[in-house]
Amino acid sequence: MSEHTDVQIIKQNGKPMFAVVPYDQWIELTQPADEDVYIPHEVVKYQVKENLSLMAAWRKYLKLSQTELANRMGISQSAIAQMESSPETLQKKTLAKVAKAMQIQIEQLED
Repeated sequence: MSEHTDVQIIKQNGKPMFAVVPYDQWIELTQPADEDVYIPHEVVKYQVKENLSLMAAWRKYLKLSQTELANRMGISQSAIAQMESSPETLQKKTLAKVAKAMQIQIEQLED
């Protein structure tokens, strides 16, 4: 942010403790940039601790079974299991269908 910000610094015992900014600027600062992709901490945790693919971690986070996701996509449960075990082989078109079924952005499924 290159424009001047009217910030008020509140000190406690002579040390800066809080910064108060105008509300409009606060909103601007806290909004993700268009290129930012949000992945919840829990999804990352499933990936790391349970060694799940990103797709499987999202499915678990969304509390969907493989069968439920398969039904949303009109495919078999075994197809979902195969996708989750070999996510690097998925085409962008397939990832888009998975993202739509999970109601997330395709970018959230891309490593």
